[in-house]
Amino acid sequence: MADRTTSSITIGADRSTIMAVIADFPAYPEWAGQVKAVEVQETGEDGRASRVRFVLDAGVISDDYVLAYDWDDDAAVGWHIAETGKMVSGLTGSYRLTDVGSGTEVTYELAVDLKVPMIGMIKRKAEKVIIDTALKGLKRRVEGR
Repeated sequence: MADRTTSSITIGADRSTIMAVIADFPAYPEWAGQVKAVEVQETGEDGRASRVRFVLDAGVISDDYVLAYDWDDDAAVGWHIAETGKMVSGLTGSYRLTDVGSGTEVTYELAVDLKVPMIGMIKRKAEKVIIDTALKGLKRRVEGR
């Protein structure tokens, strides 16, 4: 899982406001285009989800899998696959939030491994679509509050 896709966007809000939206998994189907359903299975001592089941439909990548989350207050959150799906065999990613001027830069990093063979360029394009859609959706969701 060495190849990762990364992209950033600046959102006009503070880190805690943005992280609250990121941590609100049940609302993902409302703003994260490819996410069709979400179920929080476990929460950590901080009250944030530590294990979440997703149903994803991102065109080439459609699946049902579980991710485990590690939170670093409002600075970052990382995740990795806890239960693979039919297509997804590996998935790691993170959101990193950095204060910039009057807003926050959000950097999303993602690496997906599939059980079915896929040309690297096509896989990275799918990752890029997932990331760009998520970042734009997150920006709309946060700034529209």
